[in-house]
Amino acid sequence: MAGNNPASAIEKEQIFGLAEKEMEYRVDLFNKLTQTCFSKCIENKYKESELNMGENSCIDRCVSKYWQVTNLVGQLLGSNRPPM
Repeated sequence: MAGNNPASAIEKEQIFGLAEKEMEYRVDLFNKLTQTCFSKCIENKYKESELNMGENSCIDRCVSKYWQVTNLVGQLLGSNRPPM
């Protein structure tokens, strides 16, 4: 039974490493989405403390398109993977 512990520890470490990479990927994706949509939809001069209707609509469309493209690319990359 003690022989199984090192394998379990290695598996747990690998799972933890994959989860860590997934979190880094998601944070990076969120940061890119935020930066892209902000620079596209928000003026450099802030006139109001809240988003106006045009900025709100632009951000909604930008985020929606960003997620659609991200999902599409993920599907395309996933379908091209060789079987394991």
